[in-house]
Amino acid sequence: MTDQRPEGRILDAGALRALAHPLRVRLYDLLSQYGAQTASGLAALTGESTGATSYHLRALARQDLIREVPGRGTARERWWERPAGSVTLVNPQMAATPAGRAVMEAVHSETLTLRQQQLMTFVTHGWDEDEQWLDKSLISTASARLTVAQMADLADRLQAVISETVERYRDQTGDDLRVVTMRADVFPLPAEGA
Repeated sequence: MTDQRPEGRILDAGALRALAHPLRVRLYDLLSQYGAQTASGLAALTGESTGATSYHLRALARQDLIREVPGRGTARERWWERPAGSVTLVNPQMAATPAGRAVMEAVHSETLTLRQQQLMTFVTHGWDEDEQWLDKSLISTASARLTVAQMADLADRLQAVISETVERYRDQTGDDLRVVTMRADVFPLPAEGA
């Protein structure tokens, strides 16, 4: 099987450093998941001040992680969006230094912490969901003994399904739609006895 994982933008040191702040990761994630927002809308979602969200949005924009939505908003209220396309949080040049690895680890840690919080919110409050949403949700964990090639094939196939779904439905509109997060974890467990 060919590599189905999207190449996307490999974030450079400046972009990764810009993301190495918990609020910036959260703002970036909210724009990724929910689409265009204003600083005041993001302030309401995060519990931060509009001044703080505006400051951090500009820092993300300086690194081309987000951009102002053309033709939308006013001089007082700017709309921000995350450009479509994938990003890669692993930069091989940065991985070569302890400081670079620390920045990448901080961004990964904050991103995964946010995603885990979302999962735990669903696990603890999902029972309040409309039954059809609850019944069609999936939280699945499994283990198998795989070679590196088999693990890569599995990761490629899962990414292909996720990428095709995002591409097909990204801009869909309608009253019965909700933002749905998709997550696939594929990784080797520590060696037995380790």
